[in-house]
Amino acid sequence: MRRAASILLLSLLVLQGCTLLRRAPETPQRPPSGVPKPPRDLDSIPDAIPRAEPRSRYGNPETYEVFGKKYRVMKSARGHIERGLASWYGPGFHAERTSSGEPYDMYSMTAAHKTLPIPSYVRVTHLGNGRSIVVRVNDRGPFVGNRIIDLSYTAAHKLGMVGTGTAPVEIRVLQPGDTRSDRTAAAATAAPPLAPPAVVVPPLVVPPVAAPLIATPNATLNAAVETPSLGISSRFLQTGSFGSRANAETMTRRLAQSGIRNAVIREARIGERVVYRVQIGPLDNAVEADDMVERLRLLGVPDARPAHE
Repeated sequence: MRRAASILLLSLLVLQGCTLLRRAPETPQRPPSGVPKPPRDLDSIPDAIPRAEPRSRYGNPETYEVFGKKYRVMKSARGHIERGLASWYGPGFHAERTSSGEPYDMYSMTAAHKTLPIPSYVRVTHLGNGRSIVVRVNDRGPFVGNRIIDLSYTAAHKLGMVGTGTAPVEIRVLQPGDTRSDRTAAAATAAPPLAPPAVVVPPLVVPPVAAPLIATPNATLNAAVETPSLGISSRFLQTGSFGSRANAETMTRRLAQSGIRNAVIREARIGERVVYRVQIGPLDNAVEADDMVERLRLLGVPDARPAHE
């Protein structure tokens, strides 16, 4: 009888374990809370389609400087190919102004690059898993480490790199009329896949912010002549933008408790709403900025980047 009871008890435990396994939630394929609700299926968001556009009135100075380093914007990017690390930025910058003057939408297929003309269209291929996407460059960055491109949340999701934070990629500039059939040519010349970084960077959870603003149409003037200012603060890193000052103060307290006591709250107006930006600085140079970005990454703030003015 004792043996039969033991078998019955073991069977019940196995069944209960199976039930718990069935009920265990899968890893969420959605961004952290605190931003507008994502589309039902991020994978269904179409890639950017290369089309003829004039250079943006903003974001295309001949040269500019960030963290003591000078960058020169390309006059032409035709045929440009580059390999290196990609990163992504998300909720802390949603609806903030990009270098092009357009609001950042983490659910669109966009990216930031240091020297490509704005706008540009590039195919980004993940060298670790072979996935490929097309994005529209409308922002500047990333300015820390050896990263070559900063992707929107959706672009990073479609490449399968949200969890890792960074990934080895190849980028190829596309021209109007280039189509997804270019993948075949890119694959034929691609090197053997590289292993993705082993470090997993958790996404930052931030309080809610307002829905993205309506993008401002690009002007037809060449910004290299008309607009010398890029609008990027070269001495401060931004860790988040909040619709509530209390939430911004919560972020600064969190940073202070971790030993980062040079965070400030700056009030700004975006359209009809007021936002409170948490920024760290002033930082003297790129080395200090790199060190701070690594500290923030270890704190679970993976997408800190130079602040826009």
